[in-house]
Amino acid sequence: MFFKLIEKRRSKRKFQSKKIERKKVDKLIEAALRSPSSRSFNPWRFIVVDDKEILLKLSQSKPHGSSFLKDAALGIIVCGDSEKSDTWIEDTSIASIFIQLAAESLNLSSCWIQIRMREHNNAQSANQYIKNLLRIPDNINVESIIALGYPNEIKEGHTKESLPTEKIFYNKYS
Repeated sequence: MFFKLIEKRRSKRKFQSKKIERKKVDKLIEAALRSPSSRSFNPWRFIVVDDKEILLKLSQSKPHGSSFLKDAALGIIVCGDSEKSDTWIEDTSIASIFIQLAAESLNLSSCWIQIRMREHNNAQSANQYIKNLLRIPDNINVESIIALGYPNEIKEGHTKESLPTEKIFYNKYS
């Protein structure tokens, strides 16, 4: 079951204008909360956004690679408490992919929007823009936004033959 899921999963940026059912949203949240965390510190925090006006503002969080969020049914902002754990970046990244895999299993589309280390404009980071918009405390940082919705595009999974196997090494890097 897992391999079928990862074989067909692709980032999709075009969404139908259909709301995601509460039962599916609850499953996405459950997946996020089940994601592993170093030393079980669980530094992640999740902000679930389905308000179209807020999604529009979030779609402007950086100049490239976030505009499609305005058409998504849902955005999950994945944040981490940097005071709680020194591995908040790793833990929030794992949670982000758990959300994406859960979405795929629910026949939803998703796309990761990188926020950490990205700029909103010359004067402000994307992280700070979102923190101001959503009133996120200082010690909480935004890693990503996962855009979610019902797919409005078809993308085939990557074939096994197209995988970059030249990046695999055994026993030593060579």
